[in-house]
Amino acid sequence: MIMRFKKKLSIELEGLKGFRNPKIELEQYVTPPSLVAEIVSNACLIDGLDRKIIDLGCGTGILSIAFELAGAESVGFEIDRDALEVARQNSRMAGVNPDFVLSDVRDVKLKGRFMVVMNPPFGIHRKHADRPFLEKALNIGEVIYTIHSAGSEKFVRSECTRKNFAITHIWRYIIPLKRTYEFHEKDFKQIAVEVYRIERR
Repeated sequence: MIMRFKKKLSIELEGLKGFRNPKIELEQYVTPPSLVAEIVSNACLIDGLDRKIIDLGCGTGILSIAFELAGAESVGFEIDRDALEVARQNSRMAGVNPDFVLSDVRDVKLKGRFMVVMNPPFGIHRKHADRPFLEKALNIGEVIYTIHSAGSEKFVRSECTRKNFAITHIWRYIIPLKRTYEFHEKDFKQIAVEVYRIERR
């Protein structure tokens, strides 16, 4: 049953639009639908979807939309107005209605018991670009699903320990990254990523 759900969700997400004008300073890349479907499926199995989903740096909305398609209520925060416009178009195409908010992740102020999901910048263009995202997630989340470049475990674990969180799962994947910027030489590049499930102690 979960395999059918995952495949169906991945196919639905394939039709969503990517960034119109991706900004390298924000490290804007589309999260692969298959990876998103994997994260949503794991969240459904492990946690259920009774918490509101907070998507930090939601980009064109793929994570927010996927969780809504799975039956959750989601809110996406994004600093780039152009990306949010595409996210709203994508949500209409998908037939769901997440809230999308124009905001720097550092300015997000929430109270409650949230599940945070995010694919923050990996810090390749600007070192430690993922730090504000993880810090905010650890401030507002009870459970967190976050994607990082391979080799990030030491950093993630250190931040979790400091904030009294625990890493419960690490999934490692090789994902295809589509050609996004002019300096990319190939249509696709395979990159290694790590997906963490983190929970408050």
